[in-house]
Amino acid sequence: MSEQVGAAGAHATTGTYLRVAAILVMITLIEVGVFYVPAFQTVLVPVLLVLSAVKFALVVMFYMHLKFDNRFFAFLFGGPLILALAVAVSLLFIFYGAVRLRS
Repeated sequence: MSEQVGAAGAHATTGTYLRVAAILVMITLIEVGVFYVPAFQTVLVPVLLVLSAVKFALVVMFYMHLKFDNRFFAFLFGGPLILALAVAVSLLFIFYGAVRLRS
């Protein structure tokens, strides 16, 4: 019985989930605001990518409970994610360079 109480205490409270949800709403509002401000058009994509990555990390850590699970599961999820991100960024650089060479 005491093991169940200890395990249940390791997870986040309802208040934590509500705070994370409020942070996600604020980040979404910032994303929408950044999209409509003309001054941010030059850095629009990097800013939106960073904000989306922060939202993704919050959702994975709290709503998918990786923050409270064994670190192996976080590695099992995060390792391939980092590899996929590296491949995607590499492809963007390759295609950007190919477009610049054709011009």
